[in-house]
Amino acid sequence: MTINFKHGFTLIELLVVIAIIGLLASVVLASLNTARSKGSDAAIKSNINNARAQAELYYDSYPNAYTNVCTAATGIQKMYTAAETAAGGAAFAACSSSKIAWAMKARLVSNTGQYYCVDSTGAAKVITATYSDTAVSVCP
Repeated sequence: MTINFKHGFTLIELLVVIAIIGLLASVVLASLNTARSKGSDAAIKSNINNARAQAELYYDSYPNAYTNVCTAATGIQKMYTAAETAAGGAAFAACSSSKIAWAMKARLVSNTGQYYCVDSTGAAKVITATYSDTAVSVCP
């Protein structure tokens, strides 16, 4: 009676297991990228929505005007900068103001053709815009 002590896996079995692990890893990484872009979109929307409330406080503090609300240290500059950074840089965000109106938009990361826009009329919505369309006074 002979006892065979050669137990183990064949090369084919090991290659199949490695292929399955690689496939599962690629699916997980693809899901993480989607979650990351949705997280960036949420940060952009949050910063821009907070800017709307801050702009109204600015309007009440200064002679009932939105002039310089985008650039003033007491205005919405920090929120604009945060939204601009999350969107990918200065080319992907815009903020403008006049005495009677203001608006801010930033490109969404998950869909590069869409921007999230808020303005002094109370609008907060996703719009389609181009990169060169930087001058905004109200959300279209």
